[in-house]
Amino acid sequence: MRSYLEFEKPVADLEGQIQELRTLAEKGEAVDVQDEIAKLEAKAAQALNDLYQKLTPWQKTQVARHPDRPHFTDYVAALIEDFTPLAGDRAFGEDAAIVGGFGRFRGQPVCVMGHEKGSDTASRLKHNFGMAKPEGYRKAIRLMELADRFGLPVVSLVDTSGAFPGVQAEERGQAEAIARSTEKCLELGVPMVAAVMQYTDLLRHEGLQLLAVIGVGTVLVMVSTALAVDFACRAERHLKRALVRIPARRAHVHDVR
Repeated sequence: MRSYLEFEKPVADLEGQIQELRTLAEKGEAVDVQDEIAKLEAKAAQALNDLYQKLTPWQKTQVARHPDRPHFTDYVAALIEDFTPLAGDRAFGEDAAIVGGFGRFRGQPVCVMGHEKGSDTASRLKHNFGMAKPEGYRKAIRLMELADRFGLPVVSLVDTSGAFPGVQAEERGQAEAIARSTEKCLELGVPMVAAVMQYTDLLRHEGLQLLAVIGVGTVLVMVSTALAVDFACRAERHLKRALVRIPARRAHVHDVR
């Protein structure tokens, strides 16, 4: 069932009317309601677009925490054709918190990787809530090495709550894996676009380090609702300060609205 924010109530009312008409049509209690449904759908789409064109700071904060935010798999399904995922780090095992593979973006072959948090209880447990382990970062290194070898640009979607803090991850070299993944981002010979979709820990000291793990790109973009607005100004300062320290990538910050 879709969740609606408080300010989305006008859209929720319109979509409720659409659902009622569809229910009546299925029961045979309404005749030729398709035109009315089409009008209401257009009206709901326009109302939603109007609402998101003029969000207040608090509404942006609510959107940043929306329970129905799209995840990596949703972006891949909508943007990438012929996506073929690769699994495992060829050293220990598979980590579902980082998903990656190869596909085509508007006809251009690309390497795509990113964090996947899951959308329900079962998938969140499977993907460990997007908290990667050493094998996840080593899988990212493997993907970047393949992309570099074949001259394919890399697209990275950052959406994480941080690295997995468990004892097992530390025993398997979490810090070393994070450092080597960051190093691989910096030495890539192909273009890399890093898009911050959501990053709740960006202002913590380790948050900036984890952004760099698969997020140091030739171009860094951030969705305008990726962070709660109360964090946004400080986050921008932290990001720009961090980017000054990595001139080799000549990174630029872009706000995607």
